[in-house]
Amino acid sequence: MNAIDSISANIAEGFGRFGKKDKIKFYRIAFGSMYEALDWTEKAIKRKLISDDEYKYIFSELNKLPKEIHSLIKFTNDKLKE
Repeated sequence: MNAIDSISANIAEGFGRFGKKDKIKFYRIAFGSMYEALDWTEKAIKRKLISDDEYKYIFSELNKLPKEIHSLIKFTNDKLKE
């Protein structure tokens, strides 16, 4: 799934940036990709492209990410100067 790949790619891109605003921008894009991945997962189960067990696993893993991404944004915001 491209959306799932985009989550980690945008977090990595954020780590590679020097400015706080740039970093946070990419972390927020990762957050949007997480919602996109949830949407595609919903479509996949409805279209019978994945099993119920696969759906439950993917959904549970994706639902861990909002807290983690918010923590990353907060840490970056609190610890870095401009």
